[in-house]
Amino acid sequence: MSSVPVFEEFEPAPDCGCPGCARRRRDLALGLPVRAGGHPAAHGARRALVLVTAAGAVLGGGGASGIAAALAPVAPADATDTTDATDTTGAADAAGPAWGADTPQGGPAPLHGPPAAQADGGPTPGAVPTTSQIATETLRKTTRTEIINRAKKWVTAQVPYSMEKYWSDGYRQDCSGYISMAWNLRSNEWTGSLDRFAVRIDRTELQPGDILLFHNPADPTRGSHVTIFGGWTDYTHTSYVAYEQTKPRTRKQATPMAYWENSSRYVAYRYKGLAGGDTGAGGGATTPPTGAAAYPGGAKFGPGANNAHVTKLGQMLIQRGAKRYYATGAGPRWSDADRRATQAFQRAQGWKGKEADGLPGPHTWALLVSGQGRDIGGSSGSSGPSTGANGFPGRGSFRPGQSNAYVEKLGKQLVKRGFGKHYVSGPGPRWTEADRRNVEAFQRAQGWRGAAADGYPGPETWRRLFR
Repeated sequence: MSSVPVFEEFEPAPDCGCPGCARRRRDLALGLPVRAGGHPAAHGARRALVLVTAAGAVLGGGGASGIAAALAPVAPADATDTTDATDTTGAADAAGPAWGADTPQGGPAPLHGPPAAQADGGPTPGAVPTTSQIATETLRKTTRTEIINRAKKWVTAQVPYSMEKYWSDGYRQDCSGYISMAWNLRSNEWTGSLDRFAVRIDRTELQPGDILLFHNPADPTRGSHVTIFGGWTDYTHTSYVAYEQTKPRTRKQATPMAYWENSSRYVAYRYKGLAGGDTGAGGGATTPPTGAAAYPGGAKFGPGANNAHVTKLGQMLIQRGAKRYYATGAGPRWSDADRRATQAFQRAQGWKGKEADGLPGPHTWALLVSGQGRDIGGSSGSSGPSTGANGFPGRGSFRPGQSNAYVEKLGKQLVKRGFGKHYVSGPGPRWTEADRRNVEAFQRAQGWRGAAADGYPGPETWRRLFR
């Protein structure tokens, strides 16, 4: 296996006059002074860079206006706009400064070159989008298929990785520029701003076109990276097809969840502009995961419906913990048992209101047929834990004071896998410190540390324990 590449953001070419490079040169020139926390060795370099930037503007034909543009101050990022750097276990990354446009990596920048920047209502050439503009900008609508197809174009073209070059479509040839291109954004973003265009999701909800993002706020130039999720490689959900821009060129390959290093710190996100409004809600339109049976349509469910799809729905719901709602098992005629079981599954995902109306929409169906999402449990009721490895009941089942069948099932599996040394009298249904310490031992055996090995099982811990 090749060594893990180091991911960095771009450095501007000194002779490039595009808005993106001009913005980057200004960011570097106006970096933090020593008294504000800047590195002393960089102070002299900044002064020299200001002169070089100004001279470059003059030599490039900018004249006095070019000098003014090169040295124009850049508005700092909103101090309240901080990146959510928590991992999937809920633990926050180490605290760091409020990173904004004057960080070593810079902030969002326009597409490269006037033609690309003006396309489809994009930013005016030379204009630098502000945080408020980014937040209010109308996102271009796209589909999962279009996202993956755009990602494949760079794979086919074998686009070289570069922190300073731009491909013919106007996007920067680094990891965050690749995501900006695949999501069809109006500007080149970086790992510290991509989350503003997305909603955070659980890893169990990942579908093609979503991303896995690690932004290291303490030192953004080291380790920060982002990949496009292309689908699970098999039923264990321990590895996935990743589309990514890395050295030496764009690639598509099977990758361990979530990445080769810093795995626990990668966060799953879904683009806000997905056609059909799919942001993770139960009834919203969505594209089922690869290999999932296609959604038959809303007309197949509800009062008066009588078909094989209703039977299949009931069978899937029973497998996910809805057995107590059915007196005689699943059947082809729609009944109140189907509605109540569907609603229980939807509420188990945390959906409310019309998203948990008891009628299966495309997203509800996709989660059921793919075995993803949370099983029915807790207040929704269940006749017992799911027998499937993917049936994670939710983190709330494993907390002090909890007593349920899932805790006992967890304990028995820990003993079976050789991680039961902290039990004195054997596992039971009530959550104890012995359960937590045994889970922690199992997590550490996976190579996890810190908050990723806190002794409380998440979806990945559950999946690995039962696979």
